[in-house]
Amino acid sequence: MKIFITGICGFVGSRLASFFADSLEGAEIFGIDNFLRSGSESNRPALQKKGVRIFHGDIRSHADLEVLPKADWVIDAAANPSVLAGVDGLTSSRQLVSHNLGGTLELLEFCKRHSAGLVLLSTSRVYSIPSLATLPVTNQKNAYHLSEDAPLPTGISALGVSEDFSTAPPVSLYGATKLASETMALEYGATFGFPTWINRCGVLAGAGQFGRPDQGIIAFWIHSWHHGRPLRYIGFDGTGAQVRDAFHPDDLGRAILLQMKIGTPKDRAVWNFGGGLQNRFSLAQLSEWCKNRFGPREVTPSPAPRAFDIPWMVMDASRAKASFGWKPEINLETIFAEIAAHAEANPGWLELSAR
Repeated sequence: MKIFITGICGFVGSRLASFFADSLEGAEIFGIDNFLRSGSESNRPALQKKGVRIFHGDIRSHADLEVLPKADWVIDAAANPSVLAGVDGLTSSRQLVSHNLGGTLELLEFCKRHSAGLVLLSTSRVYSIPSLATLPVTNQKNAYHLSEDAPLPTGISALGVSEDFSTAPPVSLYGATKLASETMALEYGATFGFPTWINRCGVLAGAGQFGRPDQGIIAFWIHSWHHGRPLRYIGFDGTGAQVRDAFHPDDLGRAILLQMKIGTPKDRAVWNFGGGLQNRFSLAQLSEWCKNRFGPREVTPSPAPRAFDIPWMVMDASRAKASFGWKPEINLETIFAEIAAHAEANPGWLELSAR
């Protein structure tokens, strides 16, 4: 089997490449990266030691893609993953659309030429922000919970947000690029007859993630706590009660292996993946974990709301469990501890990530 991974030296791409190299005997794994993300170059040596071939190029460039080997499967892990992208002053809206949608279109042409299956890594951020922002929640011990006695919109239950939840705009410019990429991928797959899987991922986290407040929040928080960097609870009354769920890239790798074994999706192509209720946490709870691991410190409240923030998002992945037996196996404590050990061993990681 030949597997082509885009963004192969980013956090998710590199962890998936390493997982497949360890799990698939005889597989040929290669990928492309433009190395724009600070710190991505540091992942190249370890992958090369495992026999992973790395090409320096840009998926937006047809010329860079046409010289690559044929592949049986393409895993699209290349994107600007920040919900603030295009409006934060660090990237322009045109750059965001070019990277996230333009790059996907070139990959779809690659799949068309080589009849390669596609696994598109999408995001929970395709779900409607107004619908999520107005969910009925209560603050219990510095963590939001869904209200038990209030009606919930379609696509959400006690298990979390399902694939049926609204994707009506606004979803952020970032979310819009991913939603548009999903649509184009499904159309290309149906028109040209190659398998297409759309994986909407919750928060992915583990050692080696490049920590920034807008992407890699768990890594950013744990590294910052350990090294005495300033931290703020932004919005939501400055209490840190907002809740997300997290899962490990190795669990995502297991899901993709199951999908590639199936080949063409039998009933649906869009799937949620995340840590679910068992791996949910608030920032305040993450702070409590950090205090127990590293010692106490202060977090500054910053109550003013920020665009695109939501109080509660837990991914309901029960359809993947029912259809092909997937569920997250790596618990939240293991994820936190793995990142903490990395923070202790790499004191300059935040500086590397933020260049």
